[in-house]
Amino acid sequence: MKIVYISTAEVPSSRANSLQVMKVCQALVQLGEQVQLYLPDDHSATWEQLEEMYGLTQRFPILRFPSRAFLRRFDFTVASLLRARKEGTDLVYTRMAFTALLSRLMGFKTVLELHDVPSGRIGPMVFRWYLRARNPGLTVYITKALKDLAEKSVKTSAREGEYLIAPDGVDLERFESLPSPVNARADLGLQDVFTAVYAGGFYPGRGLEMLEPLAQAFPQVQFLWVGGNDEQVDTWRNRLKDRDIGNVLLTGFIHNSRLPLFQAAADVLLMPYSSSFGGSGGGNIARVSSPLKMFEYLASGRAILASDIPVLREVLTDRTACFYQPENFEDLCRQFSTLISDSALRGHYASAARSKAQDYDWKRRMKGILIAAGALPSIK
Repeated sequence: MKIVYISTAEVPSSRANSLQVMKVCQALVQLGEQVQLYLPDDHSATWEQLEEMYGLTQRFPILRFPSRAFLRRFDFTVASLLRARKEGTDLVYTRMAFTALLSRLMGFKTVLELHDVPSGRIGPMVFRWYLRARNPGLTVYITKALKDLAEKSVKTSAREGEYLIAPDGVDLERFESLPSPVNARADLGLQDVFTAVYAGGFYPGRGLEMLEPLAQAFPQVQFLWVGGNDEQVDTWRNRLKDRDIGNVLLTGFIHNSRLPLFQAAADVLLMPYSSSFGGSGGGNIARVSSPLKMFEYLASGRAILASDIPVLREVLTDRTACFYQPENFEDLCRQFSTLISDSALRGHYASAARSKAQDYDWKRRMKGILIAAGALPSIK
């Protein structure tokens, strides 16, 4: 099947949305599909650079089209869909509601993968039109909470058979032969002491404000913060120095191809989300998010300590992760202390996490989406 993925993600970049797009395309290729990725003509990179940044093992064509800011990507969408028609495309895949709407109106079988509630002046209206379009289309929601909120916001639901709930995924094969925490720390040149790892964005609400006093309260623990841009890392490094906190190591941004080793160095993986947090583009996605790092954490086979926000419970359970009450520092310290002192409990969580990760392989996810899209009625 010929599939065109139309995206406005900035590629290459450190943003999670660009990583997710690249992983989806790779999984489709691994399933034997013919995939082309269409992007705005903003950036470029060699395949070697993309392989390193995104941890890719499969190649697929990337085509770039002009996109003028004042046209709000309309020119890019039209050019992409016209090229898709010329290519004899069987399926258009996108994360943009307007692109999905226009794709359906042009007669393409369409998949819209939704990651947030449509917003702005016209976002809800466009999404409503998309859901009501006659030609078949599949809406993929990354969480059930997102489906409920998105459809409530536009007072319209996807028709039966035209939606699927599919959380994000992970490349399981990249986590199959991870070294032990001791060996991973040796490979990275780290001290061989109890280590807690945070990997992810440094945006407000991601929990670094909680991890700072946690490091101060547990000076015997080595904290490894993986991620952040240069400015964010410099700000936090200076802040930690001013507070005389010396047991936090900041790596800066690490390419996805190397990330499993850093996660393998952990005795505990930290996911300290606040009850409100945004993505790289801002907003508040705490009620609907499906964090990529959650699936990488599971595949790493380490104990996970996570804030107990409802949307994470769509994937994690009390068997696969240790929870604490969001923004409750005393509870965070209590649960963290328990994990430090109880190696058997850490092993229990680690084993359950690794087992649970098998459900979220990227290829398995995309195969389910293709089956659902293939079951759509023929275009009338």
